[in-house]
Amino acid sequence: MENNLPKIYSKKAIFGFSVLMSTLFGGILLYQNLIDIKKKREAYIVLGLSILITIVTIVIVNIPEEPKSSLAYVFGAAGGGLLSYYFVPNYFPDEEHYPKKEIWKPLIIAAIITVSFVGLIVYAGSLENT
Repeated sequence: MENNLPKIYSKKAIFGFSVLMSTLFGGILLYQNLIDIKKKREAYIVLGLSILITIVTIVIVNIPEEPKSSLAYVFGAAGGGLLSYYFVPNYFPDEEHYPKKEIWKPLIIAAIITVSFVGLIVYAGSLENT
């Protein structure tokens, strides 16, 4: 039976990406898991919720005069907890039986996005100083 199950991202990977990057990243991993098991409707619900949580996070983190990036980690942990400890057990009650996907591809994508944003911030800062 196990050989017929598709590979999925683990709930640890979903939680980790949610905390370290954003709930959107974790949501995309869970979205991919749900697409792989042919639960397209549920996948779009999870993706929409992840986008909503990410937007709320951005707004709340940027409300104070001096934004507190630690709030982003709190929201990431909350969103990741929701995705990993509510949705994963709900849609994958026997998650431990599924073979796990490697996280290298999403990790490389996250690194490229992060380096690009940092590069743009540095570039924008250098334009302000000229």
